[in-house]
Amino acid sequence: MTQNFLSIYAKSFNWAGFFLTKTIYQNSSNLYDFCRTLDDIADQDLELEIKKKNFEEFKNDFLNKNLGNVTIKKIYNLIENFDISKSIILDLFDGVESDLKENVKFNSNKELIIYSYRVAGTVGLMMAKILKVSSKNSLKAAIDLGIAMQLTNIARDVIEDGKRNRSYINSNFESITKTLKLADSFYESSFKSIKEIPLNSRFGILVARRVYREIGNKILNKKNMDNYKNSGKIYVSNFGKINQTLLSISDLIKLLFTKQGEHLTKNEHSIINEQINLNERI
Repeated sequence: MTQNFLSIYAKSFNWAGFFLTKTIYQNSSNLYDFCRTLDDIADQDLELEIKKKNFEEFKNDFLNKNLGNVTIKKIYNLIENFDISKSIILDLFDGVESDLKENVKFNSNKELIIYSYRVAGTVGLMMAKILKVSSKNSLKAAIDLGIAMQLTNIARDVIEDGKRNRSYINSNFESITKTLKLADSFYESSFKSIKEIPLNSRFGILVARRVYREIGNKILNKKNMDNYKNSGKIYVSNFGKINQTLLSISDLIKLLFTKQGEHLTKNEHSIINEQINLNERI
């Protein structure tokens, strides 16, 4: 059997996937296959015009429901089985398309937050649907967890993105630190609502949240730009994942005594709502 994209690329989530049921893991993998296929179109080492052509072909396959494309067939199965709005997926297409430029340069937190919603908050929302989350507050929190993970990615990949002429944040350690602080606000916002996730999936999401957040902690431990540049790809070791998994047990217990509160990132969601009606997606 061919190894799926989730196990190859999404090592942190694949680790957490060990704690999901086989059916939920397979549905999550099908979602990731779609997202990774789309993401790879923008990241391949090809001429820009070729990437734009590949993007349009894939988008047309989606819009025209070309079930002959196995990846498209998988995402439509998820759409139909879990009541996922096509608007969410079109937001994801918009996010990837914004990377199909000679140069990408963000000049504000607003651009950063909207982009992070499009390329990752959408994935968090679709994942929540797969987990059969129905609470509106919890679906908003799922968006937050996706955004938090994307901001962590951006903070980790400043050098790599720079080689692709993408500048989501400034290439200095102060900007990286500020981005991780912003990510932390989204991680915090996501926590209480994990209580609304069915018990058989709750621990897996807590593990994914902790492992990914630990990437940010490892970045901060570099303390300056020279150390950061010399570190290569920053990741959590298997030992580190085991440690974060054990700490997630305390999170699971803490959730039992935690009351659902107000959504913490209202201001950030208001920024997204200036361009995208989140209520329609949820």
